[in-house]
Amino acid sequence: MTQRVALATVMDQLSIDAVITGYAVAVDDGAWQDYRDLFTPEGRADYRGAGGVEGPAAEVAQWLAETMRLFPVRQHLVVNRRIALQDLGGYPGDRAEVQADYLNPMRLQGTPDGGGAAPPDTVAPNFVSGGRYAFGLVRTEAGWRIHSVTVHEKWRTLSGSLTAG
Repeated sequence: MTQRVALATVMDQLSIDAVITGYAVAVDDGAWQDYRDLFTPEGRADYRGAGGVEGPAAEVAQWLAETMRLFPVRQHLVVNRRIALQDLGGYPGDRAEVQADYLNPMRLQGTPDGGGAAPPDTVAPNFVSGGRYAFGLVRTEAGWRIHSVTVHEKWRTLSGSLTAG
């Protein structure tokens, strides 16, 4: 591998990493247009492994926008990213596979009994899940984009209401 190819590979890895980070930030911030823009036009998302839906990214973004209303506070921590670039005989190709583990703490809206907004001194129940994402990315004229993402939830927990001290 030449230095030029090595540099191109590093640049691809950094660009792909930025897409994965952008994905987590878009979901956490509820930036659904940003979420859609990270995908290719034919991109798909599969959240069935976490109790969700599967389909075109634009449709899944609509589902996420509705579902995430239940969780006004969310923070995806995406770690242990393993990027595998397509290898074309020692040169990077235009496809990549990424496996990345996630920890996703979220705060449920409302009171533990399902009532409206929680009083100021009450912390609503927390929902935390962990698992692994499998991303398929392709290089486009606009840069790297997600062609597919599949969520494999490994665990989840729901903790009760806490009173702030």
